[in-house]
Amino acid sequence: QLQLVESGGGLVQAGDSLRLSCAASGRTFSIYTMGWFRQAPGKEREFVATINWSGGTTYYEDSVKGRFTISRDNAKNTVYLQMNSLKPEDTAGYYCAARLPSGKMYYTRGSDYAYWGQGTQVTVSS
Repeated sequence: QLQLVESGGGLVQAGDSLRLSCAASGRTFSIYTMGWFRQAPGKEREFVATINWSGGTTYYEDSVKGRFTISRDNAKNTVYLQMNSLKPEDTAGYYCAARLPSGKMYYTRGSDYAYWGQGTQVTVSS
């Protein structure tokens, strides 16, 4: 089993920045494709960003392109989500997820991922 623990959420104002972290344990982190998803109250979970095992390939949901950056440090078993220029519509629970790669360049569906963290709340006030 791969365990994932998110941290770094909080309450910020519109325009502020936050960096979320997701620490992994239990398996060889460096072989996993990692993703960030979010879910706002009353809404479906949505894809935010994904990164391949080496960090060389990333992919973002359109509304966060240019504002969010996903990265990873395999030596620290951690994946990050740097969020800049936050907007009230970014308010959600943010979840990291992991899967073993199987040939696709990136994975954007929640059902693509086998392991999930408990989430960290991000609230952006206007």
